[in-house]
Amino acid sequence: MLATRNRLRTATDFSTTVRSGVRNGRRNVVLYTAAIAADEPSRIGFIVSKGVGNAVVRNLVKRRLREAGAVSLREYGTGFAIVVRALPASASASWDQLLSDYNAALAATMTRLAGRPARAAANGSAGTTQEGTTRA
Repeated sequence: MLATRNRLRTATDFSTTVRSGVRNGRRNVVLYTAAIAADEPSRIGFIVSKGVGNAVVRNLVKRRLREAGAVSLREYGTGFAIVVRALPASASASWDQLLSDYNAALAATMTRLAGRPARAAANGSAGTTQEGTTRA
């Protein structure tokens, strides 16, 4: 089980990570990784749709991915938001295959994220919408 501080909880957190993060797909999973404040604990969220299988299969996949995420937190404990989307093939994947795909996708996103230049706020509008109102 992941600690509460290491879980993505809100739809806003998920959509922000998916939209602004780097993406890498494998046979069983797609990972989205975004940088957050360096002093914040890394957070992980999981998307396992009904396309993966029935409730029993989805929960099995989710438990396996959660364990893979807990292992990766040892290396990337702070500064990252990660969304893991399970693909239908993950239902029939073994633990080793799922872990291998997760680790390979995570390594690829971290490499791409490290090579990405830091985003500067254009005209000081990082915390505002186009209309000039503050973002929630």
